[in-house]
Amino acid sequence: MNKEISFTLNGEEVTLFVDVRKSLLEMLREDFSLIGTKEGCGVGECGACTVVVDNVTLDSCLAMAVWADGKNIKTIEGEAQIDGTLSDVQEDFVEAGAVQCGFCIPGMVMSASNYLGEVDEPTRQEIKRALSGNMCRCTGYSKIVDAVENTAAKRAAAKLAN
Repeated sequence: MNKEISFTLNGEEVTLFVDVRKSLLEMLREDFSLIGTKEGCGVGECGACTVVVDNVTLDSCLAMAVWADGKNIKTIEGEAQIDGTLSDVQEDFVEAGAVQCGFCIPGMVMSASNYLGEVDEPTRQEIKRALSGNMCRCTGYSKIVDAVENTAAKRAAAKLAN
């Protein structure tokens, strides 16, 4: 059975008929070809499928696609600037060497970006807590936390300069 839903996806209004059995993750990957959002565990434990829905991070493997109706959804593909350049969070992940295999990075970036949209000057411990729903098997987390710290520091310095 299909249901018509409408929502905002990475800043664009979209409407489609979606199978009511499909997860939000499956819809994003299969119906919109947004393959940056990864399926890791499929049970909400790893965070690889993290997207932002109405300014809240969400494991898209746990949500049904029909739940997206009326929502505002941002995926990793919507994180870059309009001109295609990387966001400051993405740039700092690259600069800090926080990307290795890359599988967890979209979810990490989405969690970090959403968190930094809420908190101006987080401590290292607060950053770790904010990213605790995301698992990484390659980096050991230090460089990821460094990257988020760098972004927060740059944003704080820019605020002071203005």
